[in-house]
Amino acid sequence: MTVTATPVREETAPSPAAGRRLIDKVFKARELAVAAVLVMMLVVTQLSNTEFLSSQGIKDLLLNATMLVLVATGQAVVVITRNVDLSVGSVLGISAFAAGNYLQGGGSPLAAVIVAVALGALFGLLNGALVSFGKVPALVVTLGTLYIVRGIDSIWVGSRQITADALPDGFIGFGHNGIQVVPYLALLAVAVLLVVGYYLRSYRSGRDMYALGSSPEAASLAGIPVRKRLMTAYVVCGALAGLAGALYLARFGNVDSATGNGYELTVVSAVVVGGVAFTGGSGSVYGAALGALLLTSINSVLPALGVSSVWVTAINGILLLLAIAVDRILALRVASVLRKQAAQMRSARHA
Repeated sequence: MTVTATPVREETAPSPAAGRRLIDKVFKARELAVAAVLVMMLVVTQLSNTEFLSSQGIKDLLLNATMLVLVATGQAVVVITRNVDLSVGSVLGISAFAAGNYLQGGGSPLAAVIVAVALGALFGLLNGALVSFGKVPALVVTLGTLYIVRGIDSIWVGSRQITADALPDGFIGFGHNGIQVVPYLALLAVAVLLVVGYYLRSYRSGRDMYALGSSPEAASLAGIPVRKRLMTAYVVCGALAGLAGALYLARFGNVDSATGNGYELTVVSAVVVGGVAFTGGSGSVYGAALGALLLTSINSVLPALGVSSVWVTAINGILLLLAIAVDRILALRVASVLRKQAAQMRSARHA
């Protein structure tokens, strides 16, 4: 009688793709949690103040969030690669003044926006070159360029100030008008958000950003052009900061040498609160946009509830610390789950 041995199925350790899917699920849950908190906060405020979500109230909420959403989108791309750009506030300020200065000289609004975006992209290119080719930590590089750009801005602007009466009516109108309660600026921000989100998820170069953030060494060994991807991330971040500068000018019609001061800290907070891991490789630009909307809504919610706006900065700091703590806890739990899966598969293989 012939005995046929039953083949033993070979078990392997969890693949990187399986780990990535698990991490993606965790951070999507983070985004849903941020969205739930935002909705609850708005509902509670509306119940306390029935005028809060009036047509003008909704429009103001969206307008206030527009610039932060744009800059947070660019910052999220950089943070996903396990880096950071602290110069975005300075870039926003100098780009806003460049656009205003161009308009004062008789330039067209569209060309002014292009000037702002190009200037922002140029500073992003500088940051990317220093980080990727100079091998200097991003925190150090962008902290340095923050002060460099701010210094250039202060010398160039001086005591001058651009006001709305010196700008074309059409440009200022674009910054305030919209379709029903949805401003044109918000529609533009959503369009940019969708394009960047689609790029990160649907193009190989976009997915490379996540691979780079997960493990720069492994990404390099896998043949990913690390320097090129870093340069791309910083150029996108700088360009969106420049675009936000032009829209800031359209929204407020007022720019001076202090425009954008301290903005970088709010941007980083929005990105991390929105579920983009500061250690790179996880999160999405949609989460960053939700974080931006949450932080800007807090600025409107507190006064509506009769709370002093002095608390806004403190609350933003608390949210940032909580988000970092949650990221650390989730990272440890995900690592633990993956280790247990690997141990179970090794046991099954040797059984």
